[in-house]
Amino acid sequence: MGIATTTSETAFTQPAQEVYDFVTNPGNWPKTYPISRSVGSVPHDLPLKVGDIWTEGGPRGEFYTWQLALATPPKLWVFTSVGRLGHDREGNGGVEGRITVQYHFSQPAPGTTLFSRTMTVEAYREAPLPDELFTIMNPAHIDQYHAAVARELSS
Repeated sequence: MGIATTTSETAFTQPAQEVYDFVTNPGNWPKTYPISRSVGSVPHDLPLKVGDIWTEGGPRGEFYTWQLALATPPKLWVFTSVGRLGHDREGNGGVEGRITVQYHFSQPAPGTTLFSRTMTVEAYREAPLPDELFTIMNPAHIDQYHAAVARELSS
């Protein structure tokens, strides 16, 4: 199995719960994450609950089906996509594998929330990841995401 991981973290002046509430709402992703074009099937009840499922559309029309695996507000939020990564609207295509994204929130100093985002992509040797999937993991995109979250939280 091939595994690729990327992590980025940013210090915010907002309380951990405020950062948590914003980033754990998939409806906010298209305005903050450079690769996210749309989200769908998000349950109307927020915050999401463990087991909730939603989709996210990428720049080339690909989709990822996410499931919330762990929610411990305002400390940890983990979601995963297992199976056909980058499938079409009907769930066909893509590549077999797993993506796990972990959001971690800590308070290293008074008035400071450290938000850390770690993405791990795993693929089977017989189903290597297409280069386009690594675009999602590009640290520059993750840093753009963090900057956009800071912008949105400040406005």
